[in-house]
Amino acid sequence: DPAGGTAGAPETFALHEATLADLQQHMATGRHTSRALCGLYLQRIEALNTKGPNLRAVIETNPDALKLADALDAERKAGKVRGPLHGIPVLAGHRAAQDAFIIKQLRAAGAVILGKTNLSEWANFRSSRSTSGWSSRGGQTKNPYVLDRTPSGSSAGSGSAAAASLCA
Repeated sequence: DPAGGTAGAPETFALHEATLADLQQHMATGRHTSRALCGLYLQRIEALNTKGPNLRAVIETNPDALKLADALDAERKAGKVRGPLHGIPVLAGHRAAQDAFIIKQLRAAGAVILGKTNLSEWANFRSSRSTSGWSSRGGQTKNPYVLDRTPSGSSAGSGSAAAASLCA
């Protein structure tokens, strides 16, 4: 795509803007497993985040995502569904020595953390000329709809990733 273009053809992605209800229905009917959903999103992250338009919305992916999805699929098969997030692939922030409260809640609800998103370093207060969505680790996050525009906001990677359907 040219610099001012959009990030790929969303209509060709099977999970484009799928809702949690859509994904839960897919898993309940056997159309997809959590592992399959995670695999589709991880492929999309590779295609749009590090290749193609190079969105830089996701800094790293979780190497255990597919293993976690398998465990959640086994729970579902055994009749245990934790709730509406069970087996749902999501993106989260910072990898710390221990999970933040919200991450603990997401995991307890059965969400699969796919990876870490980029964000505006120092909450974008590093200079009067800073650009939203830039960090020294992840570089400049791109707006998936107009690649030469800022994605805006301090959580630019999360917004860009969701807009590009890199996760549920």
